[in-house]
Parts: sequence; C-alpha cells; structure tokens
Amino acid sequence: MDSTRYDVVIIGGGAAGLSAATTLARALRSVLVIDSGTPRNAPAAGVHGYLSRDGMNPRELLTIGRSEVLSYGGTVLDGEAVSARRTPYGFEVVLGDTRRFSARRLLVTTGLTDELPPIDGLREQWGKGVVHCPYCHGWEIRGQRIGVLGTGPLSVHQALLFRQWSRDITLFLNDTVEPTIEEWDKLAARSVTVVDGAVASVDAVDGVLTGLTLRQGPSFDLQALAVGTRMEARSALLESLGVSSQVHPSGAGRFIETDAMGATAVRGVYAAGNVSNIMAQVITAAAEGVMTGARINADLIEEESRRAVEGHFGPFAAASEAAVSKIVLGHRRHGLDDLQKTADMGTTTTAQRESA
Repeated sequence: MDSTRYDVVIIGGGAAGLSAATTLARALRSVLVIDSGTPRNAPAAGVHGYLSRDGMNPRELLTIGRSEVLSYGGTVLDGEAVSARRTPYGFEVVLGDTRRFSARRLLVTTGLTDELPPIDGLREQWGKGVVHCPYCHGWEIRGQRIGVLGTGPLSVHQALLFRQWSRDITLFLNDTVEPTIEEWDKLAARSVTVVDGAVASVDAVDGVLTGLTLRQGPSFDLQALAVGTRMEARSALLESLGVSSQVHPSGAGRFIETDAMGATAVRGVYAAGNVSNIMAQVITAAAEGVMTGARINADLIEEESRRAVEGHFGPFAAASEAAVSKIVLGHRRHGLDDLQKTADMGTTTTAQRESA
C-alpha cells in the first residue's frame, strides 16, 4: 500500500480523533492520525466524568488511546497539518515539514482554544487554581471559597452552577457583567456575594492561588476561581476547505456546524469533538469520534458498493438500461402500446365474426 494514501486522515489526536481512528481501524480501514501535541486539557491534572478513567492524567489517556489505534493497524504521526485541498483522489493534507498525505475522507478533530481575559496572573493559574467547568472540577473544589470572574452573559449562570458545590461563592462583575433584575433575585436567593469593579490581578503564592485584587479596591481571599472563557474552534484547516465557523448560540465562542453524525457542509469533510461541540467534555468528544468514524465507514461502503455495481454490470446495469429505454422508447418501454394494439386487434376480430 502507498504509505502516503489512506482511506481516512484525521487531523487532531485527542479523545475524538483517537476514538474515531480506533473505530475506523477496527473496520479494516487505513487511517492516519496527525497530531500537533497541543490538547486543550493539557494544563489539567486529571480527566473527570469519564467512566473508568476518572482522575487519569490527560496525557496518559492519550497515550493509551494511541496504543489502541496502533494495535488495530492505524498510524499516528506527530506533526502539524498546515493546509488541505481537494484532489481527484479525495483530499491532500500538507504538514509543516512539507510531507503530504492523501485521503478519501477527512476528519478534523482539532478541538478549540480557550481565550482568557488579559488579567495578570490568570493564565499562570489556568488548569490549577483557575477552572471553568463545575462538572470537570467541581468535586475537587467542593466547599471551598470560590470566586467567579465575570467575563460575559453566562457568568451569572456559572456562579449559580458552582453554588451547588459550595455555599461560599463570590461573583466579580469585572466591569463586564450587568445582571438582570431576575438574575439579581436568583443571586440573592442563593446567597451569592456580588462584587463590583474591574479585576486587576489573580494572586498566588508559590504557585498556589490565594485570591484576586481589584483595580481600584481591596484583595479577596479565594481558594479557587472559575472563569468562563471564550471558546474558539481551531478551524483554520476547515475554513481553507470552505467550511466556515459559526457563532455559538450561547455567544460563548465559535464552532463548526455539522449534522448529527459529524458531516460538514462540504462533501467528504467531517468534524467531531470540541471543534464542532464547544461544550463537550472528554467523554462526549470520544463518543462523537466513535459515531463520526462509523458514519465515515458507512459513507465509504456506499461509495465502494456503487463502484462495484458499475464495474460488475458496466453499461448494462439496471439503471443504465432503464435510462436507455426511456430515451429510445419513451412511455412505450412499459409495453402499453403493445397491449393497446392487442386489445384493438381483439375487438376487430370479434366484430368481423359477428358481421359474418
């Protein structure tokens, strides 16, 4: 087999990409995973909400996933895909080191980028004292003094969510959030403290979060800080193929729109995981990878079956014969004229007999 040609090339080696690759490899497909080694959850200490893998280091999960792909004959390659284009074979993907690979189908699972507010000390605590998802990190910070940094219209919702894990929640409006009257009522009813004013810095001692300081005001002691990021799909490769990103209905970022099985608006191009579902946790992304991998395999089977029919029957396939008959005979291809002539002949013969 040509080592640069595959049934499917997958761009992105996270949970979605590796799960899709495993599904396709088990379906006896030649599959290549190209991974840049920049998973979204790299700063986190553990993966949560993943049955049988709860608390596992994200890198360890991916290492196990890679080994499973390889065990079924798939290929995993470290590298960065910088461009892709359609070809007569399907698609060509070009890496940053100029290597080229061809695929009949293309699956993009590049994930997303979390855009953080430009506040001193915030990025250094990302994935440590600064978290974003209560279902990913809530248990680990349960009962602690938790701050919620106002970043947009979903910040009030985030504060109310984290209230489930702690009674001590403070929402910092950060000159960004303006709660509605209904939201003020909810915050008050749930005993969420609200602090006005812009945040100047996120504070830490020896790498451990200690709180935050307002630009014109005091510092606040905190044990954890929740931040709603702007989630931007890593969609450059898809957009070069004509697949445009869309603003998410929640306003929380941009994503690639697909159908329920991962197909994009461009034929032969698929997406799964956070690039198309910005709210997906790791286990959700993995499930979407499995589903999209199965969809791609079914698509390839349909193509192969169609070509097999064409190769077996050639110009005498049923569809071809029907088309030719329609052109040559028109409605007479159904034998209606012959039936009418037979009927007319029968009527004439009867009349002749009666006259005789």
